[in-house]
Amino acid sequence: MASTIAASTAGGGGIIQTADASGNLNLQSGTTTILALTSTGVAITGTLSATGVTTVAAGSAALPAITTTGDTDTGVWFPAANTLAASTAGVERMRIDTSGNLLFNSGYGSVATAYGCRAWVNFNGTGTVAIRASGNVSSITDNGTGDYTVNFTTAMPDINYSTVISYSQDYGVARCVGAQLYLNGISGTEQAPTTTTARFVATGASAAFDAKYACVSIFR
Repeated sequence: MASTIAASTAGGGGIIQTADASGNLNLQSGTTTILALTSTGVAITGTLSATGVTTVAAGSAALPAITTTGDTDTGVWFPAANTLAASTAGVERMRIDTSGNLLFNSGYGSVATAYGCRAWVNFNGTGTVAIRASGNVSSITDNGTGDYTVNFTTAMPDINYSTVISYSQDYGVARCVGAQLYLNGISGTEQAPTTTTARFVATGASAAFDAKYACVSIFR
């Protein structure tokens, strides 16, 4: 048998049952309703604080599980086990899959894996080598004329990365043009790639030269 609470007047605090036939139930603090139970769900006023695990439905791109008032087709949802996705305007824009890969939709038409630049550097290779700007590069080693080693701050996961190199001599403007890659053939001696460094030689007309503008990007 169901228990009933007699209808009472709001404003006195405590548990208040609405006087209509819907049987809605409100929990008040003073004159403020902080929890309302209705036939369509639960409405909470203020900050919700939970200890432990909070479980929600998986949701979908069109109706994310975690969203905001008035914009219910934008938010976070869970398309599969160990997978997290985010949508805007009812369309999936980003996903982290079970392998930890980041996928996003930015002109692809659907989500696709993002292959990020793991390290990059723009440096002056003449005189004392000087880094102009960089990311995940700790330093440049000058091994000789046109021969440079890029040292990573954080190591690559393996040696199967792709290296993009461009360089130019001094033409009076900062630009990176031309590219010749010698990761495995420096000065005629084979140099195996490593997870912590990338080495190359800037050459022109079959001779090495110090490059004023050198750019290196590492993708994996």
